[in-house]
Amino acid sequence: MSKNQRSNKEAKKPSTLTAKEKKAAKRDKKNAGGHVPFIVKDA
Repeated sequence: MSKNQRSNKEAKKPSTLTAKEKKAAKRDKKNAGGHVPFIVKDA
């Protein structure tokens, strides 16, 4: 008798963005202006 292994892992889904698109999106997010930094200082 052969033993079959079953895993609960789902199959990987293909990414919607290419590596270049991901890199560009990350760069744009990092350099986006108009955001408010979340810094709380006790004065």
